Amino acid sequence: MKLVERESHLGTLNELLRSAGNGRGRVALLSGAVASGKTELLEAFTEQAIDEGAILLDATASRAERALPFGILRKICDHASFAPEVRTEALRLMDEAATESGQQHRMRPMPYVAWALLQLAREHTVVIAIDDVHCSDENSLQFLLYLTRRIRQSRILIVLTEATRLRQEQVVFHAELLRQPHCGRVHVGMLSAQGTATVIAGQFVPALAARLAPEFHAISGGNPLLLRALLEDCLAGADRNEPFQRVVPADKYAQAVRDCLHRGEPDMLTVARGVAVLGDAGSTALLAQVLGIQTEEAEQGVQDLMRCAVLDDGFFRDPAARTAVLEVTEPHTLAGLHQRAAALLHRDGASALDVARHLLSGRQDVDDTMVPVLQEAAEYALIDDDIEVALHCLELAHRTCQDREARAAIKARLVSLVWRLNPAAAEAHLPQLTAELAGRLPGRDLAASVSYLGWSGRLDQASDMVHSLSAASGEPSAQDTPGQDMPGQYAPGRNAAALEAARRWLTMISPSLEAVFPESALTRAPAPEGPGGSGDDAHTLAASAISAALTGGLGDSAVADAQRLLQRHRISDTSLQPLVFALLALVYADRTDLALAWCERLLGECATRRAPGWQALLSAVRGDIALRQGDLPGAAHHARAALSLISLQSWGIGIALPLSTLIQAEIGMGRPDEAMALLEQPVPETLFGTLLGLQYLRARGRCHLATGRYHAAVEDFLTCGRLMQEWGVDAPELVPWRIDAAEAWLALGEPERARALAERQPRRGGTAPSRTRGAQLLVLARTMEIKRRLQLLKESVEILETSDDRLQLAAALGELGNGYRSLGEFNRARLLVRKAWHVAKACGAEPLCQLLMPGDADTEAATGREGDLPREAEALTEAESRVAVLAAHGHTNREIATKLYVTVSTVEQHLTRIYRKLNVKRRRDLPSKLSDSSLAGIA
Repeated sequence: MKLVERESHLGTLNELLRSAGNGRGRVALLSGAVASGKTELLEAFTEQAIDEGAILLDATASRAERALPFGILRKICDHASFAPEVRTEALRLMDEAATESGQQHRMRPMPYVAWALLQLAREHTVVIAIDDVHCSDENSLQFLLYLTRRIRQSRILIVLTEATRLRQEQVVFHAELLRQPHCGRVHVGMLSAQGTATVIAGQFVPALAARLAPEFHAISGGNPLLLRALLEDCLAGADRNEPFQRVVPADKYAQAVRDCLHRGEPDMLTVARGVAVLGDAGSTALLAQVLGIQTEEAEQGVQDLMRCAVLDDGFFRDPAARTAVLEVTEPHTLAGLHQRAAALLHRDGASALDVARHLLSGRQDVDDTMVPVLQEAAEYALIDDDIEVALHCLELAHRTCQDREARAAIKARLVSLVWRLNPAAAEAHLPQLTAELAGRLPGRDLAASVSYLGWSGRLDQASDMVHSLSAASGEPSAQDTPGQDMPGQYAPGRNAAALEAARRWLTMISPSLEAVFPESALTRAPAPEGPGGSGDDAHTLAASAISAALTGGLGDSAVADAQRLLQRHRISDTSLQPLVFALLALVYADRTDLALAWCERLLGECATRRAPGWQALLSAVRGDIALRQGDLPGAAHHARAALSLISLQSWGIGIALPLSTLIQAEIGMGRPDEAMALLEQPVPETLFGTLLGLQYLRARGRCHLATGRYHAAVEDFLTCGRLMQEWGVDAPELVPWRIDAAEAWLALGEPERARALAERQPRRGGTAPSRTRGAQLLVLARTMEIKRRLQLLKESVEILETSDDRLQLAAALGELGNGYRSLGEFNRARLLVRKAWHVAKACGAEPLCQLLMPGDADTEAATGREGDLPREAEALTEAESRVAVLAAHGHTNREIATKLYVTVSTVEQHLTRIYRKLNVKRRRDLPSKLSDSSLAGIA
């Protein structure tokens, strides 16, 4: 690298050389920070001096040779220009003086060597160049001062380079030297931005060089050594014409940083290590305490690092520089610095996350008092979505903690974080979690821990653990204050609530455990309130909502409990599963509209979070909702998305939810092979003892029914029924097993058995019609003679028109149309079948579309056969036309209100006027031609 921005310095030195050549001796002191280019400047000048005939006597001082008496002077005398006898005598005098202790004895060789140099300068100009003179021994420095005072009328030029910061013993030398009238000081600074641009100009095309120059200057700070190394890193294997090239420090730059630190005083490297550990040098007092040095030393070290451009305003200019320092620091030294930094920061009230980062970097066990700090830091890290840091904090806290109960709580929290990322990985922690919780007093994390065990299928272990904790809780001692929650003591309210929440959760997941916990099996009464009660616990609320949804006549209670949970609890590691079951409670209560709104909201909340486990489970619920609303493509999409977010091993018993949805969606869309392939996916054996297992059994039965395996289908449906009756959860909204089995019996040619089963289908309480009631009437109609069939089908259509299940509506409309066809009412039949076809097409139910209108159904449905719209339709307002189109497509009043951003009452008023203007009595009588109008796009 050629010298840049050093022309004026060279000019000054050359002027001094000419002055010395004219018999006027001079001294030049080149001062500058470490690696500022002083040595390169000195070498360039001395080369010119030799070319001009000067005699060069040079030497480089070294910190390692500082204790060697007359070390620099010996190097000067060891030159061929001296006569051998002169050199011998000079070395003899120096050897003798080195053994003496008095000042006058150490001065003995100086007159002789000075005389020899002055004699040499009579014939030639002599240049004495000493690099890094600040590292010279004391005797040599005294000689240089001695000589300086005697060269004013000689042909000698002395050029010295020194660092900016001097040791205490060098200050006197420096001051004495500069007081000489023939001595001048030349400051060598860092390169400017323009100088940096000049250096790299020849290495890249002009446009790229101009763009990269500011980055080179920002990272190197104009330090020639760092700049050269940085340039080498960038040129190694790079395309110099690549317009998008970046300045990326690598090995050369890292080594140059370390070279800078080693060239300076030892405390530079020490201080650099402290800054690397702390991240900045903002507080030199803290830096000094971490390093165990004086504040003044820390301040001087920081100043030196900024002078040589390694630091900028107390920070490393580039992370690569910090890494370079940390890499060459011994592990035990680094660990000690981090531990000390953590303790000092904690003492000074620094944030828990800042303290924890040092504890983690120390890679050692920490003091037990730091456990709460690590726990707090983990929660703050989660706010920033930095799950890895949170996990490391909890792992270190768990390894350090000595308190058994606190240790178990930390382990539970750790499992919850691992589960968020990868439920399969969390299983490795469950045995230890179970062991740590066994025999301990339960806390607020008990239900969450039980939920993870249940998710993995370890239901027996979970129930055993709850039994063990119930036995360990005992009775409160006389000295305990009731309701007081103190570590290591019995907290009756908290323990009772935690145990009850765990029991409720287990019996909700697997109702067969009622026999294990008979005293709390799916309690029908509201959850206890007040201090120590569990009424607001997320797991308790979810269990209550599910229980109410699966109990006849308590649908409104289920909705209230579910909404209470959804409104009071934000999505988190411990509340996720309860929130999911609250959504399922709404689904089982036949309120898919509410479940959809809440599910979309929760998915939005976790969309920007790094929580694939959360998103997978919520997407699975979203698919189930879409399936129950008749949106087959949407159901398949959400189910596949759920399965893609986490591994199949991570799903545990939860695999039933996306698999059952996807199987039924594939069947409904006419892809039985894909559905059969899904049935080959292994599922946990414990799945079939859970609520979710019932949904999987039903999906398997529907697949068998669609592929002609009618007996296998009957067996699956009846198995569902047997389990549901045994468990006391015989709710059709969970699994309408009687309707499914009735369809299978019809396929086997057993209408009487089908009717007997369908007629025993229980009805959900409340005044609102149920979608399962509509499906029940549809199956019953298939077992009846034509007149009774039409009556049941009309009732079924009326019910399904007010529900969210558009696929069942399409099937009922088609059956009703076929019924009218059998009576010879072809126009009405065609209208209903075409309406059914449009609804089925919107649902993605291709097999049903083919069943309704075989052949070129799309063309037939698009062209229509009943002619243009009735003239009365022209009287509809724009708003009424929109409502009429959506109603003709089979949308419910609630769906129409959502799409048009109006109230359900407004939709009802519009429909009343539409019926009057079109002279129809109900929505199924709306002309299907409305489906082909210019407004059909809004449907």
